[in-house]
Amino acid sequence: MQAGWAEDSREDERLRASLRRLVLSTDADRRTIERDLHDGVQQHLVALAIQVQLAAQAADSDPATARALLEELARDVQHAVDEAALLAQRIYPATLGAGGLAVLLRSAASNAGRDASVDVAAGSDVPAEVAVTVYLCWLDALGRAGGERRATIKVRESEDALDFEVLADGAHSGGSPGWLQDRVEALGGWVAITRRTGGGVSVSGSLPLGR
Repeated sequence: MQAGWAEDSREDERLRASLRRLVLSTDADRRTIERDLHDGVQQHLVALAIQVQLAAQAADSDPATARALLEELARDVQHAVDEAALLAQRIYPATLGAGGLAVLLRSAASNAGRDASVDVAAGSDVPAEVAVTVYLCWLDALGRAGGERRATIKVRESEDALDFEVLADGAHSGGSPGWLQDRVEALGGWVAITRRTGGGVSVSGSLPLGR
């Protein structure tokens, strides 16, 4: 009886610790998003407002300068739009509903500027929380890869689970992020992130489909 109580107590402690890590990681991610909005998108918008004022002032007196400012303004607007789109995709991947998991993973690699291979053999009805979790594991691996190094992901669907394996060359140092492991385990799956011999990182895991 005593042993069973002790085991239940340890399990409760592990659960509380896991939930606390999830809360802290969510707060940390929100702080990162706020910082990216302030230092990125917001600063670009402030610069755009200044350029608009300068172009308006030069419109009558110096048309050539106004045209040059407008051309620069168009480039900066596109840059701001792209940056906002990347940030929105990181918050929640809009392409999940548009093209499924394979499109989502390819889009992430393209946005990260990585030479990547995406091999997905899974149905279109993968639960959203499972697909997003695989996507986040892929993003983490892409972020660990250095420079223009290559990354690959292979996803296979079994009868009741979605298995995935990610290989990224030239990855920088760093252990498995706790929030990622907690998210996977909260969905009833497992994930392992290890350093590869000769450099790089390997991410493998499995998530139940819950159908």
